[in-house]
Amino acid sequence: METRPLRLLPCRMPGIEAVEADTARVFGRHTHEQFGLGLIGRGAQKSASGRGLVEAQAGDVITVNPGEVHDGAPIGDGGRAWRMLYLDPAIVAGLAADIADGAAPAVEFTQPALRDRRVAALFGRLFRAMAGSGDAFAAEEALLRCLGAVLQARQRAPRAVPAGIAAARALIDDDPAAGLTLAELARQAGLSRYQFLRGFARATGLTPHAYLMQRRIHRARRLIGGGMRLADAAADSGFADQSHMTRLFMRSFGMAPGAYARR
Repeated sequence: METRPLRLLPCRMPGIEAVEADTARVFGRHTHEQFGLGLIGRGAQKSASGRGLVEAQAGDVITVNPGEVHDGAPIGDGGRAWRMLYLDPAIVAGLAADIADGAAPAVEFTQPALRDRRVAALFGRLFRAMAGSGDAFAAEEALLRCLGAVLQARQRAPRAVPAGIAAARALIDDDPAAGLTLAELARQAGLSRYQFLRGFARATGLTPHAYLMQRRIHRARRLIGGGMRLADAAADSGFADQSHMTRLFMRSFGMAPGAYARR
């Protein structure tokens, strides 16, 4: 059942993307570079998150943090519908500082599924303000109110990543298109290849190769969003060809790169 493909909507504020879908699609394990904040409108889904397996149903607010490994599958045969806003981390950090009265707390959404009718109503107004015909004043006000309500949950300290693993991860982050090998990354971490493979997966939720592919597809997404041709974006991001990029783009974002470019 694919009642409506995932759609990227025009959004009022730079640095925020608005997405809606009604689908039975199963999404594999992937990450986003942005904070995700959304609402299940119909049906239910189950997904992995940084806090284990969670289930969300109609009326639940759903969240995801930058870099958090997650997936998604419908519960039952009817699929599910959702609306989602993806917010650049710099936007969330600035708003969180306002909400904390000038402090600069480490921001993390701690509840991947939240059943709260007030927060759901705030998100509904926020999504309409961002993707609808309201003005920028109303959109900014709705964003502050909704984010403030979500962040009322007690924040927890981000999980520490071992220094060697962090150094190897930084090599990938600095140049995802580089032809890195498992042996090179393991040497950077000061570990054997097997120790590095296990430690990296434990620290990040992805194997080194899967993490590299996520960094490459996020690079390609930024390049495509900036107007680069698909074939050039694939090559510049380190993919063997455009078809490889397209397959991973579909699995991660639920739409073809050409459709993303047109939006």
